[in-house]
Amino acid sequence: MEVRLSGKQNIFEEIAAEYERYIRLGALQEGEKLPSVRTLAMQLGINPNTVERAYALLEQRGLVYTLPKKGAFVRGQMREPPVAEEARRHIAALKEAGLSKEELLAVVQEVYGGEGGEQ
Repeated sequence: MEVRLSGKQNIFEEIAAEYERYIRLGALQEGEKLPSVRTLAMQLGINPNTVERAYALLEQRGLVYTLPKKGAFVRGQMREPPVAEEARRHIAALKEAGLSKEELLAVVQEVYGGEGGEQ
């Protein structure tokens, strides 16, 4: 899989977005190994830390898992990132405490500034 950098966002985010696209489209299958950090860094002419950061982002998103000294591999089933699981627990606790859906949505609007897109 070829990674193309456009320069429109941080390099590690571009790498993560490219691999996420390949995974979601099925071009990369469960258990398939991603290029080593060093190999991809050399191909792209970038610092290996940048590739590590991209792989860490993919791992946070639940798309890959890493094995020490083995590399990064495509995860079997798409899992929610841990932060989504944590948010779900907090929202459930707020619901239990009596916060209505409308009140919660008002808080979300306030925090995100009423913008329609993601931040």
